[in-house]
Amino acid sequence: MIYYVFPDGGRMPMIGLGTYGLRGEDGARCVLEALDMGYRHLDTAATYENEREVGRGMALSQVSREEIFLTTKVDREDLCYDRFIASCESSLERLNTDYVDLLLVHWPNREVPIEETLRAAQRLVEQGKARRFGVSNFIRPYLEEAVGADRLPIATNQVEYHPYLNQKGLLRYCLEKRILLTAYSPLGHGKGHVLNDPVLQEISQRIGRTVAQVALRWLLQKGIAVIPKSASRSRMAENLAAADFELEEGLAQRIEALEERKRLIDWWPGDFEKDPGAFE
Repeated sequence: MIYYVFPDGGRMPMIGLGTYGLRGEDGARCVLEALDMGYRHLDTAATYENEREVGRGMALSQVSREEIFLTTKVDREDLCYDRFIASCESSLERLNTDYVDLLLVHWPNREVPIEETLRAAQRLVEQGKARRFGVSNFIRPYLEEAVGADRLPIATNQVEYHPYLNQKGLLRYCLEKRILLTAYSPLGHGKGHVLNDPVLQEISQRIGRTVAQVALRWLLQKGIAVIPKSASRSRMAENLAAADFELEEGLAQRIEALEERKRLIDWWPGDFEKDPGAFE
């Protein structure tokens, strides 16, 4: 396993299990299977409506809570001070744990000052209910505002990132500020699924790795954590094995050239593409 080391010395596995859509008994089973095969990073959110399943999968596993890096997120409608704290505490109850390793703002909300959200997050960190705080879906102007508040370190920015959406400017900024960039939907989505890309398929055949492993390894070598979602045991194992090899520089550059600046996941309401920095 590859780990990212935070400035405070804590570690996060660079490959995690995204759990969006994993619900019911099947959801708990997927979490249990993932932990049994070596995953130690689980990603969920209040809006996924599966925190109980994630907590049940963890409870059924022989893996201790201290070995698991657990992330959850607060919805954009709950970013004011009291609601942010209440959302986190409700998530802890559903997850059946005393703390999360990483608590994220799921989406930005211009109607709530980021300073207010950061004050709430700081209280939760001080109480030990969240080990670290981060954001999700923050394009650079929003991220700069959070960093500029200078109240709490931003551990990560979790965004859509894959070969068709290579946000180089945002990555450079995160590296400069020591903010880990985490890629959700790292294999694309729907018709934009990168598994069908001919360049990635050619590289896959050349090096004897799957297309998914090639795409994930490209991200890992850029210093980006990945949280691919899968309900299949074989796919989960395949994704985890992306840590086991290196891509030659020439092959990585071919993947860099695939960029189409194409978002495949719905964003917040409004014409976000007109927002300065939307594709940086």
